[in-house]
Amino acid sequence: MIVIKYTIFAVISTLCNLLFQYLSFAVYSDFAALYVAMFFGTFAGLVAKYILDKKYIFYHIPKDKKDDAKKFALYSLMGIFTTIIFWGTEITFDATFQDPNAKYIGAIIGLSIGYAIKYFLDKMYVFIHK
Repeated sequence: MIVIKYTIFAVISTLCNLLFQYLSFAVYSDFAALYVAMFFGTFAGLVAKYILDKKYIFYHIPKDKKDDAKKFALYSLMGIFTTIIFWGTEITFDATFQDPNAKYIGAIIGLSIGYAIKYFLDKMYVFIHK
């Protein structure tokens, strides 16, 4: 059941990420627009995924706001490696293919790989059950 829930939450977070990227492109399309869009999409997806994972995958109840902030910081730190995979894949697809939607396909592939890795990182280092 956890695989199904995690997959659904990864899809939700991916859609959130792509929506914010799309909106970013709609607002800004000048220099480095792809990087600006990836930043906003990553942040939106990160927040959505943290809330879902914390509550429904790892069943973590923060002691207080400080504990929640520490968990979010550690969760974000674990996401650096997976974000590199995601961004690298999206940038590669954008640079390689002429289709303007290629970047989104690259994002979906990169996020899928990243989320699979991130589950194990979060389980081992963020939401440790003692």
